[in-house]
Amino acid sequence: MKIRKKKKPLSIVTKSLVIFLMVPITMTVFVLASVYWGDLKRIPIIHTLSESIQAPNKILDMAIPKEYIPIYQEAATEYEIPWTLLAAHHRIETKFSTMDPLLSPVGAEGHMQFMPCTFVGWQHPSCSGKGKGAISEDDKTNPKIIAKYGGYGVDANKDGKADPYQMEDAMHSAAKYLASNGAASGNLEKAIHMYNHSDEYVEDVLYYYNKYEEEQREEGQAQSTSQ
Repeated sequence: MKIRKKKKPLSIVTKSLVIFLMVPITMTVFVLASVYWGDLKRIPIIHTLSESIQAPNKILDMAIPKEYIPIYQEAATEYEIPWTLLAAHHRIETKFSTMDPLLSPVGAEGHMQFMPCTFVGWQHPSCSGKGKGAISEDDKTNPKIIAKYGGYGVDANKDGKADPYQMEDAMHSAAKYLASNGAASGNLEKAIHMYNHSDEYVEDVLYYYNKYEEEQREEGQAQSTSQ
């Protein structure tokens, strides 16, 4: 029978050195995860783990900011889609514009996270791949350029620019995109999937869409009862 030798415990100096080295590494990992979390979530395994952790918290999720509802409704009426669908996309894309900055590492911009080539138009000569393109800042918001290249950007507030960082423009642009891809005819799943080619993304948007629809039904019933 072999006699096991006792391992010599680490000295205080060694322990302190290990802790000292781990602190910057941990902070670096935390910062990188925070910055790239939106894109990491689109990786299936990361998304699944995230949803498993966050599922119990969905019941206590943030409410739709009341100041945005008239904007959703105006854009939805213009393009004949449910305004609650816009609210659901807004919740998923930027958590009702609380994400800072409103620019993802892959180049998606604004309140509703449009890739430049989708906003300006895929016919733009620089557009390929994932759609970041090499479009000048002036051209990105120029309605004439957007019309030329078949983009979805809309100058909703009539200030001469179609700006993904301007709330009305962003919502009308998203409504136009969703309507053009099936939402106006009732095919919500197709429209959502076209917005982001991910089954998990479709499930997330539909979760909030159904949640907001139910809330509106309950509110309507409560108002009818009180009259």
